[in-house]
Amino acid sequence: MPSSTTLSETAGIARVLLVDDNEAMLTRAAAVLTSAFNVVGTVKDGLAALAAAEALDPDVIVLDISMPGMSGLEVAARLRRSGSRAALVFLTVHDEEEFVLAAKAAGGKGYVVKGRLVSDLPAAVRQVRAGGSFVSAIR
Repeated sequence: MPSSTTLSETAGIARVLLVDDNEAMLTRAAAVLTSAFNVVGTVKDGLAALAAAEALDPDVIVLDISMPGMSGLEVAARLRRSGSRAALVFLTVHDEEEFVLAAKAAGGKGYVVKGRLVSDLPAAVRQVRAGGSFVSAIR
């Protein structure tokens, strides 16, 4: 009987798409994740994120909230409406409860404050890939 699992699921290596308008943050996040995950793409805006999500079919999408043009929250809402199955992790400077709630409402399963990128982002990707959730300690 043929299996319906993908190579990344069988190998246990999550395919991750990174979305942030800051090139340095994309580079840093990719460096933090590359040893444990397959970073399949990095993009700098919401429209590119939507196209990349469709083309690359990642397991996890790491999204910045504050981006010009289209916020990460809007990207998340559009991904959900389009039927994307990717788990969403928000990576943001916002450490207020109202943003955490907005991210959850948009379909986010993970929320990482950029100041905790190194310690929290790998854990968040693992947790959401496994069907759980993750929220960085906030104020």
